[in-house]
This record gives sequence, C-alpha cells and structure tokens, in this order.
Amino acid sequence: MVEAYSAEEGLRKYKETRPDFIIVDLMMEEVDAGLNFVKEIRLLNNKSPIYMLSTVGDSLTQNTDYSELGLSGVLQKPVNNKALLKIIQSKMQA
Repeated sequence: MVEAYSAEEGLRKYKETRPDFIIVDLMMEEVDAGLNFVKEIRLLNNKSPIYMLSTVGDSLTQNTDYSELGLSGVLQKPVNNKALLKIIQSKMQA
C-alpha cells in the first residue's frame, strides 16, 4: 500500500509504483483535486480500477456518470470496511 497526501504527491507515487488498485478522495488539498488526479493518470494510460471517496457519494453517483470521469465507482464516507474489502477482492481476482 502506498499513501499520498496531495494530488501532486499521488501522481508522483503513481508513476513510481503503478498500483493495481487506487482509492482517491474527491477533496484532497483543494476542491476537486481528486478528479484532477484521476484525469492526470488517465492521460498516463492507467488500467487500474479507481474508486473515489466522497462525503457526497450517493448524490454524486445519482447525478454523474462516474465511469465518464474514469472511475470504477464512488464510495460514500464513512466507508463500510466489509464492502470495501469485497470490492478490492473482486477487482484483484478479475
């Protein structure tokens, strides 16, 4: 597992490690920093599943096609640990 505390740090660590699964917060150091991070790694031809954490997760999934944003899904905060583990396991087995 690799952690980053900003979109800039996340992009640098992404380039170094090319993770198999990505979880990103919508609002990191600034509003929409998470979406900007996702756009940047899409330009780098990312193939790993990306899930976004958000306090507005339910309304985001109802009002936005998250797949158009390059996301595999949106998780509502606080995250249900069991649900998150199931998602990770299913994506890692695929």
